[in-house]
Amino acid sequence: MDFAIEKHLAHISAARFFAFLFRGKSSTANPRYVPLFALVSFYSLEAVGADFERDVAPILIRRCVECHQGPEPSGGLSLNSAEGFGRGGESGPTVSTDQPRKSLLLERVQHGEMPPAMKGVPQKLPDVEQQVLLDWIDAGANWPAGRVLDLYEVTTDVRGGRDWWAFQPVKRPSIPDSTSPESSNNHPIDAFIAAALEPNGMRPAPRADTRTLIRRAYYDLIGLPPTFEEFEMWNQKISADDIQGLLEHLLSRPHFGERWGRYWLDAVRYAETSGYERDQPKPFAWKYRDWVVNAINSDMPYDQFILHQLAGDEVVDRSEATVIATGFLRLGTWNDEPNDDADYRYERLEDLVDVTSSTFLGLTVKCARCHDHKFDPIPQEDYYRIAAAFWPGPIVARDRELLGGPSTQELGFENVLGWTDLTATPPPLHLLKNGESDKPMQEVAPGTLTFAPELQTTFAVLEADAKTSTRRRQLAQWIASSRNPLTARVAVNRIWQHHFGDGLVRSPSNFGYKGELPTHPELLDWLASELIDSGWSTKHIHRLILTSHTWQQSSLHPEAAKYAEIDASNRFWWRANRRRLDAEALRDSLLVASGEIDLRVGGEGFKPTISAEALEGFSRREAAYQASPVDEQRRRSLYSFVSRSLMPPMMTTFDQCETTLPCAQRDVTTVPTQALAMLNNEFVHARSSALASREVITANATAEQIHFVWKHAFGRLPSDGELELAREHLRTQTENFQRTHSEDLQQAQTLALSSLCHVLLNSNEFLYID
Repeated sequence: MDFAIEKHLAHISAARFFAFLFRGKSSTANPRYVPLFALVSFYSLEAVGADFERDVAPILIRRCVECHQGPEPSGGLSLNSAEGFGRGGESGPTVSTDQPRKSLLLERVQHGEMPPAMKGVPQKLPDVEQQVLLDWIDAGANWPAGRVLDLYEVTTDVRGGRDWWAFQPVKRPSIPDSTSPESSNNHPIDAFIAAALEPNGMRPAPRADTRTLIRRAYYDLIGLPPTFEEFEMWNQKISADDIQGLLEHLLSRPHFGERWGRYWLDAVRYAETSGYERDQPKPFAWKYRDWVVNAINSDMPYDQFILHQLAGDEVVDRSEATVIATGFLRLGTWNDEPNDDADYRYERLEDLVDVTSSTFLGLTVKCARCHDHKFDPIPQEDYYRIAAAFWPGPIVARDRELLGGPSTQELGFENVLGWTDLTATPPPLHLLKNGESDKPMQEVAPGTLTFAPELQTTFAVLEADAKTSTRRRQLAQWIASSRNPLTARVAVNRIWQHHFGDGLVRSPSNFGYKGELPTHPELLDWLASELIDSGWSTKHIHRLILTSHTWQQSSLHPEAAKYAEIDASNRFWWRANRRRLDAEALRDSLLVASGEIDLRVGGEGFKPTISAEALEGFSRREAAYQASPVDEQRRRSLYSFVSRSLMPPMMTTFDQCETTLPCAQRDVTTVPTQALAMLNNEFVHARSSALASREVITANATAEQIHFVWKHAFGRLPSDGELELAREHLRTQTENFQRTHSEDLQQAQTLALSSLCHVLLNSNEFLYID
């Protein structure tokens, strides 16, 4: 049975349980739950009378409390306590003691007026729920003394409660027993995977061949292809079932941080310009990029990784590097001419709440800016509790000065794009009615989210002479706590996602009610426990994943057709997912094949050449954008200048993400424009020509030339059949170039070889990872 359901069974009634099933969310046992709601009564018809806790409270929580609670309940009627229920609302008493069946509550429900229609569609209560209310009121509408209903106390079929699986403490589960031969290596990951496969009569795919594993490891860990020589070396060193040496080699290379840093930059909406019309550069934003790369390469404990980005200016061992880390808070868009400074101040605040909560906690807290969250236990006040951590900082006016100059003097370090509090005692932050800046309501004390009351914290108030409020540090410490149920789960899920193409939770920045349930919840918690117990070492998680059969299995399965009928989306991980190279890995691989790549690590980046067509319509394009020298453009794609208003078309064609908002998972498309770009793009043609020019054209050297380009494109030699096809291609193209372009023989041969290289660089073998 699904872990998420088991979590609820102990304390959710049968009514709520079936409602939970009816959501249709994915489980470990089945891709979709059977809609039992249609077959089983929502409430027990055998019960005599209506019990408040069992029958009435679930209806009120599910249907009524969202609107009828708080200081300004709808219609003046509060339905979350006996006091509010007895007091009634603007229309009069809720219940008639003389004629219970003519009570106002029943009339509104029976006439379909309540709950109110949604988008014009009536939301009339089912007859069985109307009957429950009728029986309860008939019996005297007893409300247990002191009982206060809470909208988020339990999960229902319309929203998550504080009992939602993601809010439960992380507990290390026992490793399941398995009879699968693939899990005979006693690898815990394989045991958890087998535990879901075996009941369905499934087994994982066989281990991939050594060559495939070498290539997969290179791309997964450093985002670059192995050379022919590296293929040969590791093929000899790797034993039949041990690739540990290869993994350690790749984890120690500086390019590991470049590959995995790119994923993090997506998640934190990294860009080097401000967006909007002028899209001004953000001075020294690239230093944050380098900080991320260095932190990942050094295996900085993940809890410190969080702390430095949120409060690097407030840590005890404050340094230039820790202050650079706070660039995390300065990466968002910035409008230098907002229509209304007050409104824009709250828009900036929303960006900070969003990137912090979605990236570290996997929650959509920003949805609670204007009202209580519709689906997760995040009341509106929680949004402002988190927002108050950033309230003392440079939200609008001060940012204009900081972005306009070369340094951030308040931090004490020059040439740094960082963040610090402008005051230790900021003015109060008020909850805004409907999120509107001109409708302040009650003051909100800074603190943490309340989904786990036992972890809830209100931030300490410092002495008057303090330089910063330390609110961000206190928030970071709460997020990075080993007791926080979300942080470790979200982190290991992101690592799994980038090794497999999808996470164990396939909505990596939404662990809430509208997100996906985990495919293997016990495995997720085991990995989260490993992260915490290893001292928050992310490299430890990489090692665990890559030494498993699950990661090493082939993308081809002998029972693929049969298994696809059971699990077409591979939620059971019964094979490896074949994946297309992402935009950066593709561009870098082209430069590796052509022998041109510049592997310098760190430093200010380059501006790529943008075609004249792409610059059309770009304001002040000649003055505003100047490409870097060609030699500088041969660096890895990570070091390309990221402009929000002007992204290279080649990169966006291959799904490089837009940078306005955090991106947890890029789109992966297969569209005709990609094939057209590879065939016609000037950059790709230049790499084909460069690869061809690496081999000196000599008479009667056709086989050598073919071997040469095959080695650099694919890291292997051609088969006999491929060799013959390549010979024919060169012969035909040489004749064509001589006939149509009046080229001499040697020039025609060079162009023909370039043509062959272009074919290879457009092939699936070059573009895909098996």
